[in-house]
Amino acid sequence: MTWSWEVFFEVIPIIFKGLWITLGLTIASYLFAVVFGFFWLLANQIPSKIVRWIARWTAEFIRSTPPIVQLFFIYYAWPMVPVIGVSLNPFAAAIIGLGIHFSTYLSEVYRSGIESVSKGQWEASTALNLSTKDKWLKVILPQAIPPVIPMLGNYLIMMFKEVPLASTIGVVAMLHLANDYGAQHWKYVEPLTVVALFFLILSYPAALFVKKLEIKYNRNFSKKSATDM
Repeated sequence: MTWSWEVFFEVIPIIFKGLWITLGLTIASYLFAVVFGFFWLLANQIPSKIVRWIARWTAEFIRSTPPIVQLFFIYYAWPMVPVIGVSLNPFAAAIIGLGIHFSTYLSEVYRSGIESVSKGQWEASTALNLSTKDKWLKVILPQAIPPVIPMLGNYLIMMFKEVPLASTIGVVAMLHLANDYGAQHWKYVEPLTVVALFFLILSYPAALFVKKLEIKYNRNFSKKSATDM
């Protein structure tokens, strides 16, 4: 195969159409993960040891298995399970699959943020007789979330780069369009190069922005620690 600039420029608008699906799937899956991550966090706070054990090992199982296997299971196997028996379109299956997979990681991010809140803040909340809702919303979370924002940003970038896996179950995003073009014209190098460039153009600036956030929050955390001392 020889490189063709004509094919390269011809395929750009074709791949660009799939960019919006890729971005939409990334945002939807990430929002699902952000919300569902609290489920794992809360499940590990339940007094029942059995519930905590089930939640912990279920999350570990999800983290330890490839997301592509989970996508295949949700899209192809779920309709065959008697108890579930739900058929999903490729886009919905991808949101659930990627969302659940990354939610297990985000729950650990939440946990690390909560554990970073000093013991004195918990004791002060109890001494002030704050309700559970007020303690979490007004004292704990405002201090726990900002330090972990860079980590949350990193997982967003990671999810963006994992979204092409959804093409394996039929989501017509950038990689799917590139493969279709290659199959029709027997030209794969140019469309796949365009896909790689689109991912680079979007993910690299995002990575730099997250890096700046990390430096900013680390500096603020250092100042706060020095003040507390």
